[in-house]
Amino acid sequence: MVWIVGIGMDGIKTLTAEARDVIESADILVGAERILKPFENSGKMIFREYLPERIAEFINNHSGSKTAVLMSGDCGFFSGAKKLSSLVGDCRIICGISTPVYFCSRIGVSWENMKFISLHGRHNNIAVNVVRNEYCFFLLGGETTPADICRRLIAYGLPDVEVYIGENFCSENERVLSGKPSDFTEIATDRLCAVIVRNENYLKCIPSGIDDGDFIRDKVPMTKAEIRAIVISKLNVSEKSICWDIGCGTGSVSVEMALRCPEGAVYCFDRKEDALRLTNINTSRFSCDNVHLYKCVFPEDVPSGIPVPDCVFIGGSSGKLSDIVSYVRKLNPYAEIVLTAVSLETVSECLEFSAEIIQAAVTRTHKTGSYTMMSAENPVFIVRLKKCAE
Repeated sequence: MVWIVGIGMDGIKTLTAEARDVIESADILVGAERILKPFENSGKMIFREYLPERIAEFINNHSGSKTAVLMSGDCGFFSGAKKLSSLVGDCRIICGISTPVYFCSRIGVSWENMKFISLHGRHNNIAVNVVRNEYCFFLLGGETTPADICRRLIAYGLPDVEVYIGENFCSENERVLSGKPSDFTEIATDRLCAVIVRNENYLKCIPSGIDDGDFIRDKVPMTKAEIRAIVISKLNVSEKSICWDIGCGTGSVSVEMALRCPEGAVYCFDRKEDALRLTNINTSRFSCDNVHLYKCVFPEDVPSGIPVPDCVFIGGSSGKLSDIVSYVRKLNPYAEIVLTAVSLETVSECLEFSAEIIQAAVTRTHKTGSYTMMSAENPVFIVRLKKCAE
């Protein structure tokens, strides 16, 4: 019989009664060295290992024994239990007290509406999640530190959020701190720790067609608010989407995509330094740290290693529309591709593809003396290219 057991924070004070009974009845205890430390003098066979494949191999070689694989925290929270259970087949999972449950009890907040982000051995988006949620829990353990998180929050326009840092839970060295990001930009902590961020001014809804005046524009062309709203509706960006903005200009579309994919990323391409500079400014203003900028002529010198896109906006093609579409379609035949056009020549080029084409004409009011007059914007064509499956 195989049990996968969550031992809580320390395997002693936060060990549940059920977990204790399973551990006492087991013949063999398996887990990482840190996790097995409280049970070294149990008199049981100990196998120190944390890689699921090696643990599964060991279990298969000891199939007649009662084996308990010990996992820190809870087996259902960013745990190796998911992969291990698929490798060993028949097993029983015993839940434990997870890090956020313990941490939240220490600072006196509830956790049911919290956004959970793991930075344990990986990079992830920080500011964009904070701007979208009142509470964010960050599980650390890799290269990212609490000081890194606080510096990122300040850099992306979130200096006034509340930050809680917890480390060494249930040990003599347990430490829980609270303050503003500026209080912790140089703090040194244990590698295994956690951060909770509270943002009272989080976005209550995802904005669509953000006001043009909210962007820094200079003299770089920008997709206007009403057109942008239609474009975003056609792109169908999801939480985990990988988005490309080709000819990003001021980055207004990049911002709206980035706010919709806090677990994904937006990759912006432009050949002009001014465009990339403005995109960087605007994405920072909106706390979008999931945006990556590349100066290149598309598609000739696109850097290697960029993830395959799910959603692509073409804001400027420099006369290379066919080449761009061909490049994207080779990577992902099912990617959403949307572009805007203001000239009939570009629209004519779009007719080479299977496409849905609409024209939007926006007229705004403005005051002239005591009268309200109408002022028309230039009509814009919005083109959504049909996917291969359509």
